[in-house]
Formats: sequence, C-alpha cells, structure tokens
Amino acid sequence: MSDAYKKLAAHARKTENFESIARLAAWDQETYMPEGAASARADQMAAMAELIHNRETSNKLADLLAAAEADGAVKSDSRLSASVREFRHDFDRKIRLPADLVAEIARQQSASQQIWKKAREAADFEMFRPSLEKMIELTRRKAECYGIPDPGPAGEPTELYDALLEDYEPGARAADIQAVFDPLRKRLTDLLEDLHRGTPPDDTPLNIKIDADKQHKLGLLVLKAMGIDLNAARLDTTTHPFCEGLAPGDTRLTTRYRDERFTDALYGTMHEGGHGLYEQGLPKATHDGEPLAQAIGLGMHESQSRMWENFVGRSQAFWHWLLPHANQLFDGALSSYSPEDLYRATNTAKPSFIRVEADEATYNMHVMLRFEIERAVFKGDLAAKDIPAVWNEKMKAYLALDVPNDAKGCLQDVHWSFGLLGYFPTYTLGNLHAAQQFEAIREATPKLDDAMGEGDFSPVLAWTRRNIHAHGRQFRSNELCEQITGKPLSADPLMRHLEGKLRPVYGS
Repeated sequence: MSDAYKKLAAHARKTENFESIARLAAWDQETYMPEGAASARADQMAAMAELIHNRETSNKLADLLAAAEADGAVKSDSRLSASVREFRHDFDRKIRLPADLVAEIARQQSASQQIWKKAREAADFEMFRPSLEKMIELTRRKAECYGIPDPGPAGEPTELYDALLEDYEPGARAADIQAVFDPLRKRLTDLLEDLHRGTPPDDTPLNIKIDADKQHKLGLLVLKAMGIDLNAARLDTTTHPFCEGLAPGDTRLTTRYRDERFTDALYGTMHEGGHGLYEQGLPKATHDGEPLAQAIGLGMHESQSRMWENFVGRSQAFWHWLLPHANQLFDGALSSYSPEDLYRATNTAKPSFIRVEADEATYNMHVMLRFEIERAVFKGDLAAKDIPAVWNEKMKAYLALDVPNDAKGCLQDVHWSFGLLGYFPTYTLGNLHAAQQFEAIREATPKLDDAMGEGDFSPVLAWTRRNIHAHGRQFRSNELCEQITGKPLSADPLMRHLEGKLRPVYGS
C-alpha cells in the first residue's frame, strides 16, 4: 500500500474513533440513558459532531486526499482508487456544510428525539410539531448548502430533495425513484386485489401471548443461527428498533416486544440481525474508517435486513427448522400447529398501520407514502402542520385504512426527529435488491431449502459475505447489482417472489 494512502487512512481511522464514540452516545440515548440527561446529551452530541466535522473538512485532510489522488500506486490499485474516489465524494460534500450548522443539527436531533418519544406515547402530533419544523428547517439549510445536483446525462431534472438522497443512496434521484415506485404501486395494488378474492390464511398461531423474556431467548437463538457473532454484538430493547455498528467487534442490535404476535419481535430482530451481519462482514479489522469498510448505501444495507426477515424468515424451510425450538422455549405454546401453519400465518397480505410490522405485500406502500410526503415538503408544497392530514389521506388511498391516531400515523417512525429526510426510499430499494440477490443465491445453491430446513443458513451468509460485504464501497449499488446478479435492478424479482408465494397461500 502506498505511503500516501496509508497517511490518508490513518487520519480517517482516528476520525472514525470519534465517530464511534458519538454513535455509542446515540445508542445509549436510545436504550439506557435516563431522561434527565437529555439536555446534557444534546450538548455532547453537538460538540462531537463539530469536532468530527472539523476533522472531515480540515486542510490536513485536503492535502492527504490530494496526495493520494496523485499517487501512481493508488491509481494502479482498483480497490484503493475506489476508496479515494469515495473519500473525495464525502469530503466535497461535507466541506460545503458550516461547522455551526452541523453542531446545531446534532443538538436538535438529540433534543427532538426525546420529544418525539413523548409525543408518540401521547399520540399528539402538535407536541412534536415545533421540533419537526425546526428539524425540517435545518435539513433544508443543509440541502441548500449541498446544492441541487447537476442534471443527468440526458438532462434529467433534479431537485433539492436529491441533495438529501445523496447522503443515503449516492447517485439516486427522486424522479428516477418515482418512476420505479409508480408502476410498482400499481402491480402491488393489483396483486392485493387478487389476493383479497382468495381465502386469507389463519393467523391464529400468532395471537398466542408469549412473555418477552422467552421471545428474547428465541431472538438470540435465531441470530446465532443466522451467523451473528454474539461475542461481538448485543441485543437490547428500544422504542424503535435499529442496528448500530459502533466499531470493529461491537455491533448493537435493538428490538421491541409485546405479548401478542411474537413474530413482530422475531422479524424485527431478524431484520436488525441482517443489518448486523453486514456490519460484522465489512472489513473493519483492516480498513476501519475507510470507505472500504463502509456500506455502499442504505438501499444495499436494507437489502440485507429484508432478505433475512422475509426471504429467509418467512419461508417454509425456516419454520420447519424453527418451530421445534420455539415450542421448547415457549413451553409448548405452539405444539398444536405445524410448520405449514406458521408459514401460512406469517405470509398474510393485510393492510396495517405500522410500517415495521407490515407484511411484504403492503410494506412498500408505507415507504411510498413517506417518500411522497418528504418530496412535497422540500418542494415547498407541504407544511409540517399539514403532514397528519396528508398522511391519513394517503393511508386511505393506498391501504384503505382510517388512521385512528397520530401514534399509528405520522408519529410512528423515529426518522424525522433525527432529520433523516431522504432515507425512506432506501427501504423499497432494499426490497428490490434483496429479491434480485435471493434469486441469484437460489441459482447458486440448488438445495438451499434443504439446508435452511436443517437450520443451516451458511449458504446465504457466505454469498452475501463474498459478493456484498467484502467490497465495502468499492462499487456503487447499481454497479454491484449488475455485477453479482447479471442484471440491472428491477422490480420483477420482487413481484415474482410475492406472487409465487402469496397466490398459493391465498388460493387466488
């Protein structure tokens, strides 16, 4: 490795240590921090954000980056040159943001997240609205600092929202996403209408009440079977489940429990476990702090979580393996049901209010709703005060549901309290990537169902380790998709998956 790159990587590694501390503080805020610490934590987060930003935009980093870009050894190494390309991408964006804005955003994120928790518990949007308005204002200022991206090669129009998308899915544009979402919504609507003419599967097995501690034990068993290194990870509870890769050897997973519908926690745990496998699979031991040890984007990250949650966790093979273990941990509570019963019960297509508990067929409707609201906000067509009404209108139009309160409506997600606007579209992109990847995994592993039925999920993990995790940010998402599946990203694999599974279940 060239000396120029070594010096750049060393600077980045030290910055990553500070970022890891900031992530630890954020994880603590979501899990164990006492409420009385909220004000001090907001100041701490602001101080860390400013410190990190100053390192990420320093003259020293600019010089190190220029030296690496000019180094012949870097140019001749495809991985290092890709890493430097991503270093440059990040530097050129972050240098546009004033340090005081970065600190103010971090402080507001911490403060508004605490207010969101209380507002969600009270189902009171007005309690949260001032914080949301402030968060939107700050996020708009950030987007304006970035600037509207240049038009595409064919002169495709861009917008302010695209500047935010770039943080989560580099290269993505709102108009392109809308062009994918519109026909997908039509295909999903048609499928749902067909299914509702069939016979819904019996979901009685899911209504059995299971204690949270027993659910927790089941979650840990499943995480271990998936391949999570539990010596380098932990599972805790929080209001809104998430995964945080803090550092090499330290991945934090969270979930939430309720007595009924134990599969909500099970699939939430598997979802975060998929994220955790990606974090543990990145080459952090050798490249911590470098783009080579970072995820490509949130769409690809989401593909890993949705693959384990849905393509593995809702399969017949999975329940053939899991049911005996679940019965043992649940004291025989499911002993009167077969693997086929659990498979059918967990593959319903039934509109519901909560995104993270939605079934596969309706889930993307939730994402589209949020994407359209965010885009309207940044076009100036929608004010924060009007979000609940628009949300409720779209839930009625897309899922035929009358939202009973704000907790089951626009307050259910934590993202907006953190100013994570531009994030939501990556969930559906992740579903599309997951479906396409799983077709490739099946093609490479003809006896995959036999292996999963015995609790051997290593073929799935090995394929993703080799084809996705190991690369870090060497490739962009669409480039890697074509490389590992042989085709550009398409909605067809997802629809084949949903139709091939749900039509037989419903007899439609």
